[in-house]
Amino acid sequence: MIKKLISFFLFLMILSGCANGSGASSTTKADDSKSTPEGVNKIINSNNQFAFDLYLKLKDVPEYNESNIFFSPYSISTALTMTYEGARGQTAEEMQSVFYFPEDHSIRRSSFAKIYNLLNKKDKKYKLHTANALWAQKDYKFLEDYMNTIQRYYAGKTTNLDFVNDTENSRITINSWVEEQTNNKIKDLIPQGALDSLTRLVLTNAIYFKGLWVKQFDKEDTIEEDFRISPDKTIKVPMMRLTVEEAKFNYAETEELQILEMLYEGEELSMLILLPKVGNLKSVEESLNKEKIAELRNMLIEEQVDVYIPKFKFETKYFMVKTLEEMGMPTAFSMDADFSGMDGATDLFIANVIHQAFVEVNEEGTEAAAATGVVMELKAAMPTVFRADHPFIFMIQERETGNILFLGRVVDPTQK
Repeated sequence: MIKKLISFFLFLMILSGCANGSGASSTTKADDSKSTPEGVNKIINSNNQFAFDLYLKLKDVPEYNESNIFFSPYSISTALTMTYEGARGQTAEEMQSVFYFPEDHSIRRSSFAKIYNLLNKKDKKYKLHTANALWAQKDYKFLEDYMNTIQRYYAGKTTNLDFVNDTENSRITINSWVEEQTNNKIKDLIPQGALDSLTRLVLTNAIYFKGLWVKQFDKEDTIEEDFRISPDKTIKVPMMRLTVEEAKFNYAETEELQILEMLYEGEELSMLILLPKVGNLKSVEESLNKEKIAELRNMLIEEQVDVYIPKFKFETKYFMVKTLEEMGMPTAFSMDADFSGMDGATDLFIANVIHQAFVEVNEEGTEAAAATGVVMELKAAMPTVFRADHPFIFMIQERETGNILFLGRVVDPTQK
């Protein structure tokens, strides 16, 4: 179960690197000319708080109770921030409350732009890049101001597709872009059936990371060992080990936890692992928040540590509508949604939010990728529902004259 925390904290530490000024450049830079360190820190804090909120929500979803959890809070936040730029009224208020976006347009946009440019910085000893894109129905009129905002501050280029007449090829085009941006680690982000003739816009973010450990494990030292899933269940896993005298790591411990930081080459990014001392993962999970992690990071001191970590590799996929509704933004997914900042009308709503992630941790280092797609659809008239699931009166009449030929009521349809 510690895999949950290992994988989860990878992306948190990637973002921590951004807050300290490490990150990346891309061919298309976003406009961060008005960004400030304070603004960037606001976005980092917002992202990290959302990360813990979402983790705590996912861990309580029945289908994930005994499953690994892995996602990129940065990817989800970025895709939904681009969506938020077109939200108005209650829709925007609810989205802001879930993602903690700064309401000041200047701070939010320039700070996201700065982080984007940092993540895409060149000349680094690890691979890390992110990309945004919009996919719009070719004959649908979006506001030029909205499209320009996404292009300027999020480097999100708009490509016109034909969801109405060529849905499947549109889906393939979007998925091909995601695969290319994630080194083919995220495939089929948008599954068949997720788009249809009412789709008008798909917003996507992709992020890819590959880094080598500063202190790598020797493959010859990896052997099968016990991994305790629960008090009454143990399995065999390939356990990596690093026990040489030179193996010094940033380390700390509390009454409940051991905390280990493992650096990637370049020492700008790291993985932070929280290991419960008595296997009580639940109590650790319940205490997760950005303040707690900051406190633990400040406790770290370099010392020699014998490290044993399992190799692992897995993928996750989340369809997030219900989760985000329960977190506090139901209006965005309803017929009351207001995304008039996108098209000047209230004709659009979010039909789906899809997030997919991949992670592999081995003796050499870590490879991770994630992508998020937000599907905007045209509102269709909701059908009127007539559900006769309680007592009712009925009659048989002559239609032209209205003459009632039979009259009755049903209280119990099973009565003979």
